[in-house]
Amino acid sequence: MSSQESNASASSERHAPRTADGAWGAAIDLLAEDLLRRGRAPRTRRAYLTDLEQFAQWAQAQRLQPDSVTAKLVRRYVAHLTGSGAAPSTSARKLAALRALFESQREHGRIAHNPAELVSTPRRAQRLPRIFSVREAGELLDSIGGPGPLEVRDRALFELAYSCGLRAEEIVSLALGSVDFDAEQVRVEGKGGKTRLVPVGEHAQAALTRYLERARPALAGVRRDDEHLFLSRNGRPLGTSDVRRRLRIWSARAGVGGGASPHALRHSFATHLLDGGADLLSIQEMLGHASVSSTQIYTRVESVRLKGAYARSHPRA
Repeated sequence: MSSQESNASASSERHAPRTADGAWGAAIDLLAEDLLRRGRAPRTRRAYLTDLEQFAQWAQAQRLQPDSVTAKLVRRYVAHLTGSGAAPSTSARKLAALRALFESQREHGRIAHNPAELVSTPRRAQRLPRIFSVREAGELLDSIGGPGPLEVRDRALFELAYSCGLRAEEIVSLALGSVDFDAEQVRVEGKGGKTRLVPVGEHAQAALTRYLERARPALAGVRRDDEHLFLSRNGRPLGTSDVRRRLRIWSARAGVGGGASPHALRHSFATHLLDGGADLLSIQEMLGHASVSSTQIYTRVESVRLKGAYARSHPRA
């Protein structure tokens, strides 16, 4: 992709009006090209560019240039965000965007050091993910059914999501040939364009076979989409909002409580593997986490669960 095409694509993704000019505008455009080349998700690119436009506006008011920003100034900006009422998670996200911006500048030889790397991330409240129990997951999946193609599709979709721990974006991006029934695995295109192979369980394979034989041809109709695995009622590829909406409908019918989402199924997949004796490195590989530190949240989930069981059950707890 040419630099001109990259700039055009990056520019078309911005939510906020362009406020940065001069050196700041050039720095943001350069990062936009880097993110696009590295295959970062469109939502991530848009969030970074919006956050950086805001920082550039603040920096321009301070008469700062990209090569004059120090760690002290970055800390001052984070303090400014906090004083303006930004949540720690928001400040952390904006700091991540700044690290990416200055790392891009360093890699391209515009600055010698990345000042944002020296700034600590604001502490965020540790919120454990929503987890279905094994019984709840089973009741939810078993409740999805019916003769229509949408019901057959939904059963296959959510059986696969739970069987493989897939993100919503990964579910809707699955290609028709992603599932290898002979090898009992699915090929997943994860974050950053990274590909992984994940085992598929028997229940998911059976539901997928029914979907491919009975439901998908009816949904495809005359459109004949030979690329995407899961289709809408109009034969178009599903969106992540469709997946979330359908799961909310089925979870309400099954009475498994609030907080049902594809990510809850993903968290449940990992937690149930850990409960069953799987090691963290295997779970990390199946989830597609870049670092095992991201996977370690499930050890905290397990710790909280065990403490709860202890408190409820031990006579001298």
